[in-house]
Amino acid sequence: MSEQDNIRDNIQDNIQDQAEEKRAEAEEITEPMLPEAEEAVQAEAAAEAVPAEAAAEAEKWSGTGRKKKEKVKRSVGHEIFSWVMTLVIAVVAALLIRSFIFEPVRVDGESMLGTLKDKEIVFVSKFDYSSTWLSFPWMNNEAKENAARIVPWGEPKRFDVVICRYPGRGDTNFVKRVVGLPGDTVELREGYLYINGELMEEPWIEDRYRTGRLNTFGPYTVPEGHYFVMGDHRNNSNDSRSQGALERSSIIGHVRCVLFPFSSWRGVQ
Repeated sequence: MSEQDNIRDNIQDNIQDQAEEKRAEAEEITEPMLPEAEEAVQAEAAAEAVPAEAAAEAEKWSGTGRKKKEKVKRSVGHEIFSWVMTLVIAVVAALLIRSFIFEPVRVDGESMLGTLKDKEIVFVSKFDYSSTWLSFPWMNNEAKENAARIVPWGEPKRFDVVICRYPGRGDTNFVKRVVGLPGDTVELREGYLYINGELMEEPWIEDRYRTGRLNTFGPYTVPEGHYFVMGDHRNNSNDSRSQGALERSSIIGHVRCVLFPFSSWRGVQ
């Protein structure tokens, strides 16, 4: 091999060595930077993804918020409707019970002494017989008396204690005893009751309540469809002797027992 060939080989070897060194340096520099580059790329991708995710999340919560608001509105509306319907049902139920089943009534006055006392509260049955006046509290007496009346069933019997109403007194309740039925001839002789000329036994009447200026009355014939009522305190009672016989629709219900005071609870005969 000539000297020139040796020189050329040395030059090529040097070039190769330098290339290997540069390649090695490049690898040393590039390898540690790869993770940093990946992190940078990931960070950039994440940065781009965050707005999209945030927008999606915001949209999600916005929709949820709207749904919650709508649900709250619907819930409040449903609650109000539920309360209104409950109130309406309660009022209707109370009216039906008072009209056709029973109602409590307070005794005012002493016209039924011997049987009932002033301020006692009595149980008034409506399932025996009743009369419902389709009137309202704010109406005057004339309007109340001219209002329609529902008389569903039953007829009072002689000596029933009843709740009744008088002409010209609106819906004011009175408690009296039925003594005369339609067609009967009623008469009082010295405080004793005669029906169709026959003396009636009235064990609930105390003798002291038979005396006085009202102990004589009649004879009086009860019109058809009407009933004659009197108080058990015969000398202190505003009843059919002054008001006249009452229409069937003026008899509201049948007094069954005393409810209050509890210490005075008892049946009424």
